[in-house]
Amino acid sequence: MRYFLAPILLIFLGQSLFAQEVTGKWENRNHEGTVNSIIEIYKEDGKYFGKVDRIMKEEDRDRVCSECDGELKDQPIEGMTFMWDLEKNGSEYSGGTIVDPKSGKEYRCKIWLDENDPDRLNVRGYLAFFYKTKVWERAE
Repeated sequence: MRYFLAPILLIFLGQSLFAQEVTGKWENRNHEGTVNSIIEIYKEDGKYFGKVDRIMKEEDRDRVCSECDGELKDQPIEGMTFMWDLEKNGSEYSGGTIVDPKSGKEYRCKIWLDENDPDRLNVRGYLAFFYKTKVWERAE
């Protein structure tokens, strides 16, 4: 009986390892390691989006994106979709745009799970040849 269950258990464990997705809630931390916000990544119509689910400092929760352009101008940051149109391409999600709500600047972006730790998400914004990568950790 034990030998029969082992292969089935391995199949289920293997599937769960490969089924790791970027969707869910992620902690965005500052350079000191303090959680600034919780970001939710979700899938809609085959594309991936990110929104600010929760700002941790209560006094900052009513902040608006005063530096943003277009539809995001003066919109509340908490609840804002600030990353959009990412498409899965192998192990990466790319072709999207991300906005820095503090500066209002837009960047091309891509995201991918850390190959050694699926609870760490790399988020990279590009401006021409320059880029910056942040690491978000999966929220509990």
